Amino acid sequence: MGDIISSRLKDDGKVIFEVILDYEEARQLHGHMDKIHLFSENLPGLEANMCQRGKNEATKYFLIPRQLRDNLRFRSSAKCHKVETRSKVIFIYIMEKHAVEE
Repeated sequence: MGDIISSRLKDDGKVIFEVILDYEEARQLHGHMDKIHLFSENLPGLEANMCQRGKNEATKYFLIPRQLRDNLRFRSSAKCHKVETRSKVIFIYIMEKHAVEE
């Protein structure tokens, strides 16, 4: 888990952050330094559940809360990334937005 140790505003409206994080967490980026998204565990969010199905409940599903289901293309593939910290496992799913037709 990291922390932002400084920030400054650029003239073009962007913000420059200086972050510090554990070496193992930095390694999980596999050297990628672009298309980075920052988020905080402290942000308020909706509660979500996981369900289990199949023989011996071997298949596990993350349930998307109803409030977050709009504009999702359910038949498309998703990218998944798992980030492990000392005390938590964080799953990040990336899906394309469904084009809203007017």
